[in-house]
Amino acid sequence: MALSTSSAITLNINGEKHALPVDHRTTLLDALRERLDLTGTKKGCDQGQCGACTVLIDGRRAVSCLQLAVAAEGREITTIEGVADGETLHPVQQAFLDLDGYQCGYCTPGQICSALAVIEEHAAGWPSAASADVRPEAGVPPLTPDEIRERMSGNLCRCGAYVSIVQAVARAAAAHGAGSTQGIETQGVETQASETQEGETQGFEVGAAGSAGAEVTA
Repeated sequence: MALSTSSAITLNINGEKHALPVDHRTTLLDALRERLDLTGTKKGCDQGQCGACTVLIDGRRAVSCLQLAVAAEGREITTIEGVADGETLHPVQQAFLDLDGYQCGYCTPGQICSALAVIEEHAAGWPSAASADVRPEAGVPPLTPDEIRERMSGNLCRCGAYVSIVQAVARAAAAHGAGSTQGIETQGVETQASETQEGETQGFEVGAAGSAGAEVTA
């Protein structure tokens, strides 16, 4: 007897459960875009190399074009649509908006999702290839421009908005209180760990599902 090539699965996306039948070969990216109309997650290279389709799975970033939808069942998935809290942008989104961390905007949802994970990873003390001292006793490395560039290097911006992206991540990290940020200027003001931008939200919780205004891109 031939084995079935499809299954009925339930995906937990932005706090909401979605039941749908899928072919076993369907990627999470295609399930999001083609089956659930969550088009904020962009399809770029479809080979896991550009980062445009980055989402959060159980709080960790993943390129959804390489993730099978059936393998994501039972896990907490956050897309760009679930980042904001209603009409209130997440501090990462607001920083990208304030500091022009985008141009055409196509890569921006993936950049923002990746930045969310980068800030959490750094705050947890995870080193990167750019960290000068990776010993646990060395503590959290300063979030320098080189650190941010290395940690965000899986997300390509074909418009070349990298300078502003680095500044936006630094500002959002400062609002999160995620260690020290050194050598990064945002609108001419040096960003320090003890500083928070006026009017920015403290805390770093991801907002409600399907929020209007959740996506910074057009």
